[in-house]
Amino acid sequence: MNTSIPWEWYRTFLAVLREGSLSGASRTLAITQPTAGRHIAALESALNQVLFTRSQTGLLATDTAQALKIHAEAMESTANTLERTAANFSLNSASIRGVVRVTASDIIGVEVLPPLIAQLRESNPQIAIELVLSNRVQDLLHREADIAIRMTTPIQEQLIARRIGGIELGLHASTAYLARHGTPQSTEDLLNHALIGFDQNTPFIRKALQKFPQLNRDFFAMRTDSDVAQLSLIRAGAGIGICHAQLACGHIPLQRILPHFFSLYLETWLVMHEDLRNSRCCKFVFDALAKGLEEYICQTRT
Repeated sequence: MNTSIPWEWYRTFLAVLREGSLSGASRTLAITQPTAGRHIAALESALNQVLFTRSQTGLLATDTAQALKIHAEAMESTANTLERTAANFSLNSASIRGVVRVTASDIIGVEVLPPLIAQLRESNPQIAIELVLSNRVQDLLHREADIAIRMTTPIQEQLIARRIGGIELGLHASTAYLARHGTPQSTEDLLNHALIGFDQNTPFIRKALQKFPQLNRDFFAMRTDSDVAQLSLIRAGAGIGICHAQLACGHIPLQRILPHFFSLYLETWLVMHEDLRNSRCCKFVFDALAKGLEEYICQTRT
C-alpha cells in the first residue's frame, strides 16, 4: 500500500461520497470532472481497493469506502483546523484577522448569535465566523470547533470555560392563541390546552420531569425535538410551549404562562481550547460573545 497518499485524493473521495457523482464532487471542489476521476482512480490504486461502483443513480460507495469515511472526515477536520490555527496566529498584521469556528445549539444559533456576530463583523470585518448549529456537544479537544456555547458544565481540564449565567425557560403562548382559547390560570387548566413539547427523552428532560411530571410526552399535542420548531409553533399560535423567557419580547410577542408553576434555568458556558489562549482572534471573539450572551441573559432581569 502507498503510504504517501496526498490529502487532495481523500478530499475528492469525501466529496464523491457526499455528492454521489464525479460531476457533483468537481463542482463542490471547483476542479474539473476528469481531475476528480483521476483522484479517485489513483486512490483506489494506492489502496488496492474498489471504493465506488457505478449505478443508474450515480456512484455507490462500497463497504470499504464507508469504513474509510470516518477516518477521511477526521483528516478533513484536522486540515481545516490547521488552516484556522495558522490564520489566527498570523503575525503580519496589526488588525485582528482569522477564522473562528463557533458551535451552539439550534436555538442559540438562530435566535441569539446572529446580532452578536453581525456587530462583531461590523467592527472587525477581517474576522470570518464559521457557525455550526447542533445540539450535539462538539469535541473541542479534537478541535471540531474553536469556541462552544454549552448548556452543561465543562469537565475537561484542557478547556478554558467561562460561566455566563442561567437562561430562564418558561411556558409561553402567543397573544393570538390566548385570545382564541383563553389563558390558563392553573396547572389543571393547562392540561386542557394544546401543548407543544419534546419527542425523545434526553438527560435534561428526564431531570426536568422529576420536578414537572405533568409535562410528560403524552400530554403534548405537538412533539418535536427541535427547539427552533417548538418556538416557531408557539409564535404561530399553535399552542403553549417552553422557550427562553428572553424571546418573549421578540418580533412576535409572547405571553408568559403560569410563571410561578414553571421556571427552569439552563446553565450557560462559553468554552474554548486552552491552546487558543494566545490567539488574538479567538480571544476577541470569545470575549465579544461572552459580553453579548451576558447582556442577553440579563434582558428579563432589568
